[in-house]
Amino acid sequence: MNQTRWSSPRRHLFGLLLVVVATMGGCTTNPATGQKQLNLLSESHEIDLGRKAGPDFVKQLGGEIRSPQIRQYVSGIGRRLAASSERPHLPWSFTVVDSKVLNAFALPGGRVFISRGLLEKLEDEAMLAGVLGHEIGHTTAQHIGQQMSRQILIQSAVGAVGTAASQGDSEWLAVLGAGANVGGGLYLLKFGRDQEHQADDLGVRYLKKNGYDPTGMVRVLAVLEAEGGGRGSSILSTHPDPAERHDRTAARLGASPEGGIVNREVFQRTVLDELATLPPPKHPKKK
Repeated sequence: MNQTRWSSPRRHLFGLLLVVVATMGGCTTNPATGQKQLNLLSESHEIDLGRKAGPDFVKQLGGEIRSPQIRQYVSGIGRRLAASSERPHLPWSFTVVDSKVLNAFALPGGRVFISRGLLEKLEDEAMLAGVLGHEIGHTTAQHIGQQMSRQILIQSAVGAVGTAASQGDSEWLAVLGAGANVGGGLYLLKFGRDQEHQADDLGVRYLKKNGYDPTGMVRVLAVLEAEGGGRGSSILSTHPDPAERHDRTAARLGASPEGGIVNREVFQRTVLDELATLPPPKHPKKK
């Protein structure tokens, strides 16, 4: 991450903003992580922002994949994992976008996305559950709200926008990369190492709760490591250091993890064989 060199008055202002937010109740203890966190978004606002931002992301990433079979399969797995999470009451949705770029991400309020390109790199249901569990982890840990709050506070501190408390939906959506203020280009907030570790750990937690082989998460990270940050991988720009995360997660599981559901044959038949019958992905568009 690039570090912005601030003048002393700006650092002082940012510090004052953090104090004000803390005294206003912006710092709470997250039930998924057990840690104090800064999140200016109420849950209702979080859900509303995700609902508003979702269509932009789906449209620019090729729309939903043209297979009811795959859509239903992915959504079913995601909903089971989310139901075992610390935020089962969110209006969870799981969307497969018709993009060949390797990608998976979550928007505020329980909206999770995975690309066709990433699905093609997976080998079984446990790996798919690992991807979805990781994104559910970002949501239950409220990493998205934390990062958005931080960006809004920074912009307020440097005078790019008004005070954090005064921001409307357009400013919050712009932080995500959605809405009229962005000029049609979508981007997502990058997560730090600690947040990635938390999402990995929470994903493993949800895999185990649902009887999946937790090494599915390790094998997903091995796939991302093998991709090496090539142009066809967008997930590596927002979810960094797959090699370090792979080694850490494997070490935490130990030499003899307990095993569980893998469903390689079901995944092959339901997803990979079905993908082979579909027309080429709509995204990226050929020029």
